[in-house]
Amino acid sequence: MKFDTALTVLAALSHPTRLATYRLLIQCEPEGLSTGQLVEASDLSQSTFSTQLAVMAKAGLVVSEKRGRQQIQRANIDTLRELMLFLAKDCCQGRAELCEPLLAELTCC
Repeated sequence: MKFDTALTVLAALSHPTRLATYRLLIQCEPEGLSTGQLVEASDLSQSTFSTQLAVMAKAGLVVSEKRGRQQIQRANIDTLRELMLFLAKDCCQGRAELCEPLLAELTCC
């Protein structure tokens, strides 16, 4: 992941509604949730939520697919993986032993 892309993704996640939405979508993988379900969970109006969703889509955090009459939103796990790798590589500076405690926490849950 390039530096500018990481900044875009982090900026998109820096809003409480967008972060909560993305976390919810991750929990609902691989099925995803309809846009209506996400609007209900956010307690925002449809138009306000659509603006938030557009920011997430532009950052590559969500992908949308049509299922029947519904628009289903799914977390783009590839973007999350790329961001995590970008952050971990910078953090560890090539020293894998520095990230071992983090990896241990991730595998225990």
